[in-house]
Amino acid sequence: MLSLNDPVLVFTDLDGTLLDNQTYDWQPAAGWLARLREHEIPVILCSSKTAAEMLYIQKSLNLHGLPLIAENGAVIEYDSRWQTESDSPRLMSGVPHDEVSAVLNKLREKGQYKFTTFDDVDEATISEWTGLPHAQASLSRLHEASVTLIWRDSDARMAAFSQQLNALGLQFVHGARFWHVLDASAGKDQAANGLIARYQRQWGQRPVTVGLGDGPNDAPLLKVMNYAVVVKGLSREGVVLPDQASPYVYRTRSEGPAGWSEGMSHLFTPD
Repeated sequence: MLSLNDPVLVFTDLDGTLLDNQTYDWQPAAGWLARLREHEIPVILCSSKTAAEMLYIQKSLNLHGLPLIAENGAVIEYDSRWQTESDSPRLMSGVPHDEVSAVLNKLREKGQYKFTTFDDVDEATISEWTGLPHAQASLSRLHEASVTLIWRDSDARMAAFSQQLNALGLQFVHGARFWHVLDASAGKDQAANGLIARYQRQWGQRPVTVGLGDGPNDAPLLKVMNYAVVVKGLSREGVVLPDQASPYVYRTRSEGPAGWSEGMSHLFTPD
């Protein structure tokens, strides 16, 4: 088991993991968030959400100033104290949002694929889809290096669409609720490894890493962690870790933030 005095980094997904999938409540995890904060253990949010939306959530969780990984790894917001980093405060991987959007529009027109992107609708529609207030829904449209969409076509057509994206250097990623298109070079795993290396340089030792997630797009993150917590989720695919992955894996019985708290209680010894 881990100690709160160990040099630990915690990477966590949001929707369905630290946040309830329907209500976005995080209170069942509040006790553990407070303990980690007291022991100066960084909690790094890692999600398909936009950086603007995640900065808003980060502040509400009292995690402001810490790094975060947005848009499935395509955007990294650095620690607010890392002003010496040449690419501070934010690093983007791969092609920007507008270029990804242009590719999708061309593919949709040529192949008659059926999908709806966040760019196609207004804040009111996104609010209906997500249950978010309009102000937060507007933040979820501020993509910098990816496009979020709802797939409305067949599974067979999805496979063909995904292959076309791969041929163009893009990837099609399944999140908790939506699908995401981003540069093939980006990923939660690469983003996490970059942050781990920075902390290792600062701390003078390699951090012990804990990752928590509930959906298929969390697998790349969890496979590069020392300890992985798979929070019970709604995805029919679940989280499948490759055979070569070697983290210690714990699968929770509870969902959302209650499962998040369960996972932390399982990994860490009591104070």
